[in-house]
Amino acid sequence: MTNDHTLIIGGGIVGASLALILAQEKRAVTLIDARPLRTDADWQRALDKRDARVYALSLASIELFKQMGVWQQISASKRKADYTQMHVWQRDGVGELLFQDDVAPQPLLGSMVEPAVIEHALWQRLQDEDVRDYVTLQYGQKVQQLEHVSKETGYRVQLADGTEIVGKLLIGADGRGSMVRQQAGIALDTLDYKQTAICCAIQTEKPHQQTARQAMLPTGTLALLPLADITDADKARPQHWQSIVWTLPKHRAQELLNETPRQLADALAAACGYELGNIEAIESIASFDLNAQQATSYVKHNLALIGDAAHGVHPLAGQGLNLGMLDVKALSEQLLSDYERSGYCTWGAYSSLRAYERRRRPHNSLMMHTFSALNWLFAGSLASSKPVQQLRHIGMYRVSKIKPLMRLFAKQASGL
Repeated sequence: MTNDHTLIIGGGIVGASLALILAQEKRAVTLIDARPLRTDADWQRALDKRDARVYALSLASIELFKQMGVWQQISASKRKADYTQMHVWQRDGVGELLFQDDVAPQPLLGSMVEPAVIEHALWQRLQDEDVRDYVTLQYGQKVQQLEHVSKETGYRVQLADGTEIVGKLLIGADGRGSMVRQQAGIALDTLDYKQTAICCAIQTEKPHQQTARQAMLPTGTLALLPLADITDADKARPQHWQSIVWTLPKHRAQELLNETPRQLADALAAACGYELGNIEAIESIASFDLNAQQATSYVKHNLALIGDAAHGVHPLAGQGLNLGMLDVKALSEQLLSDYERSGYCTWGAYSSLRAYERRRRPHNSLMMHTFSALNWLFAGSLASSKPVQQLRHIGMYRVSKIKPLMRLFAKQASGL
């Protein structure tokens, strides 16, 4: 009997999604997560409060969640904010881009969903009768040791409680600081943007009208992303709450973080040119430093990296999770297809993993460098120079007038 067990380290959205897809295909999976198991009460507390963080799910990610039987639960929760327009503009010049129904073939461009809402839907789906017999959940367990036994056997994983698990295929889905990547000896290329992103939730004077907005400022990007209405007061006055991701030089971000919430709100409103009027309320203020990173290789014998363990990009286009979900799709398709072609004898072959890497690493590299170039173009050291300003002004103006190009950009953003 062949060993076709898969071990996934990292129980976040990307890792849990891969576990669910493999379980749907009746593949044995163990999902290992260092975070403790959440009770129903824990989930309720997490869902009762508004999270300033939000994922801008592309149509490709939404379609994958539908296939997994997860999107139905997210929709039923009414904790998603669909957007049908995307408005991008620059403060120091002419030209703006507006993606909307008459540009994109789909009336829906994407949906903003809070992390806990997606994680809860995945957790619920993993308990369903058709998949639960194929998934072993190991929560609250840190991995103490990884050992590559052989190409035939795969990896032996030792948990903090002494439990040992052997799997033919080991998947690292354990985030930017991936222990799996480090233990496998895979190097990391990094780029420090010397920027900090301020995140918060704001209530604006004017409604967002299902539009995701992004102002390209000389100091960095400022994104205003629709949030779901969760309270009775929200629903009585809908579409006024939004998630903010404001990219700034580190020193400027720290100055603003030292201000009062009211002062920060006023600075935010001014920075986006009062696009939606004054900011009436602000909450859940947080920050994180920005960098881009990419593993020099996504795979080794019996091992693959997905999501943030493999790559991390600038948040200016909100594509981080979407790239991870495309990893999940590509890897699961490659594994299942090659397993079938082998007569159901060979699981997780190195040739399958290399094919996955060839599908995903070039695309992720292109996206990472594109976002870095855009960040440099608008907020880099030469961004204020006259030639670069002129390049931005002419570029945005001309692109906005070319409808086929706008459709192409909308399709790329959808991930389809």
